Amino acid sequence: MPFQRFVEVGRVAYVASGPLKGKLVAIVDVIDQTRVLIDGPETGVPRQQIRINEIHLTKFKVTFPHSARTKVVRKAWIDGEVQKKWEESKWCKRAENSAKRREMNDYDRFKLRGARRHRNYLRTTVYRRVINKNIKSGCFRKVPMKNSPRFVKIRKFPVKK
Repeated sequence: MPFQRFVEVGRVAYVASGPLKGKLVAIVDVIDQTRVLIDGPETGVPRQQIRINEIHLTKFKVTFPHSARTKVVRKAWIDGEVQKKWEESKWCKRAENSAKRREMNDYDRFKLRGARRHRNYLRTTVYRRVINKNIKSGCFRKVPMKNSPRFVKIRKFPVKK
C-alpha cells in the first residue's frame, strides 16, 4: 500500500506554514476535502481550522472520539506521550538543527568554518596514516588476477612468407 499516513481524527500533524509554523497539532475533525479542525492543547495551539496543504502528517496518532473537547485531546496527548516521541524523532532533530543554523550570525558561521576545517584536518591525517601503514605492509599491492584484462598473455603468431 503506497500511503501510510492518512488525514484522520487523532493524527498528529506538523504545521508547515503560517503563524503556527513548527508546532505540533492533533486533527480533531475533517471539515471538508481541503480543511481540518486542529487542536494543540500541549503546544499552545488553540482549536481552529487549517488547510491540509499547510500541515505535514506525522507517523504519530492518538486515540480520541470524533470532535472531542480540548480536555479529552489533552488527556490522549499526554497518555500517548506524543511530545516525548516527537523529541526523539529524526524529524524534530533536523528541524532544531535548521533553526539553529537560521539563527547563526556571521561570527558563528566563521567559528563553524574554523571548527570544520580543523575536524577535516584531523580526519585526513588519521586517514593518511592508516593508508600509508597499509601500503607499506603490502595490503594495497597491485597484483594482476588471472581473469583480469591486464593478465593477457601476448601470443605471437607466425608470419607467413
